[in-house]
Amino acid sequence: MSRTRLFPLPLVTALLCALLSLGTLCSALAAEAPADTRKHTKAGKYVTALEAYEMWRAAPGKISIVDVRTPEEYDFLGHPDMAPNVPVMLWTGIYDAAKKAYPLAANPAFVDEMKRRFKPGDTLILMCRSGHRSVNAANQLTQAGFTNVYSMVDGFEGDKIADKASPHYGHRLLDGWRNSKAPWTTDLDEKLVYAPAK
Repeated sequence: MSRTRLFPLPLVTALLCALLSLGTLCSALAAEAPADTRKHTKAGKYVTALEAYEMWRAAPGKISIVDVRTPEEYDFLGHPDMAPNVPVMLWTGIYDAAKKAYPLAANPAFVDEMKRRFKPGDTLILMCRSGHRSVNAANQLTQAGFTNVYSMVDGFEGDKIADKASPHYGHRLLDGWRNSKAPWTTDLDEKLVYAPAK
């Protein structure tokens, strides 16, 4: 009595090799924990913008880069071509004179929206402006049962230049997706913009 294979052995071997190489690629490209402890996540998985782009380029169907900034940032400042926008915080539009800023408020639909778009085992790389909000987003997803969530430590805009002698002092020109020469756009794709389920 002969047994019938569901899948040809070469196909199974190729699939196993692809999965192993994806795991090796993710491990090889993963950044160390950032020096800034405010950028540490519960899961302890980090990548730089350039590493994130290389990971996605090597396996675009298996790795998702998610932009967790506000829709306003996503639209007006630009975003990675392939990244959907699922904001972890939303713009309030109310100026705070004491902080000299427009504070953001938590997006109560964030985790539900991520669950709608992704599975708990998916490899997700979360990107914000400079690597702080992505920590909040990663921790929320880890707590919700997502198991393979990375925080992009330098975000889209990167960190500020700290050298006071530099003409670019205080500008976000250090690292980040936009400064890494990875592809980005200000064009909006209806499939990627934030439109929460009603």
